[in-house]
Amino acid sequence: MLEDILGNGWEITPAGGATGEAFYAKYKEQTLFLKRNSSPFLAVLSAEGIVPKLVWTKRMENGDTITAQQWVQGRELEPYEMEEQRVARLLKKIHESKPLLNMLQRLGMEPMKPADMLGDLEHGIGKELLEMPGVPDALQFLETEQPNIQYEDYVVCHGDVNHNNWLLSDENELFLIDWDGPLIGDPAMDIGMLLYSYIPPEKWENWLMEYGIGMTDDLALRMKWHAIFQTIAMIRWHKEKNRLEEMRRWLDFLQIVYHGRENGKRNR
Repeated sequence: MLEDILGNGWEITPAGGATGEAFYAKYKEQTLFLKRNSSPFLAVLSAEGIVPKLVWTKRMENGDTITAQQWVQGRELEPYEMEEQRVARLLKKIHESKPLLNMLQRLGMEPMKPADMLGDLEHGIGKELLEMPGVPDALQFLETEQPNIQYEDYVVCHGDVNHNNWLLSDENELFLIDWDGPLIGDPAMDIGMLLYSYIPPEKWENWLMEYGIGMTDDLALRMKWHAIFQTIAMIRWHKEKNRLEEMRRWLDFLQIVYHGRENGKRNR
């Protein structure tokens, strides 16, 4: 039990989330964020300053591991704040981090390669999905362009750069949290979804300059490919969960990404 690790006097409450494995623990003026069986990856994220500080890790008698992070008072970023320099720079820091990459490789993770990604996606596409507006054309785009988006300089990607995963502390520190699904792949996975979701196209070049790269035809194609891939994956996931309203929002977003509507952004 968590009480056995923390000792007397701590107030423990569930932190929500899909897994039910996260908790808040409060004692007097101290608050910790506890999680059961976190990946060892968390320690490297903490050391790199990407998530709030890891305070301790303890093993329970049943073999479970409990991690405690410093509770940071703050707020999630607003959609319009995703344009800011500090977002681009933190994402670049993540993508350039060799310790993060080395840890995921030590944990046995393999890079996500477009051919394998597309094969897995198409394997799970049913007839109903193929009848939805825009999906067949988008899948054809993925198939046609897949040989043209090869990229070998793999990095650690977050995989869900939604604005509510960016935590701005009251001390003005920025963190990227919710690392339940990290992956190794093309940095265009994160960059593409962030730009298409939040940044007007006329500001893309400026944002990329803050990130540290220039816009090229190759990058534009890779961003579009990965954004379309992730969007179709989300459409399929929400359909399977019968979350039809959210599925329709992703179908609308697919039109924005595929057709490159100049004034379109989803602002997730």
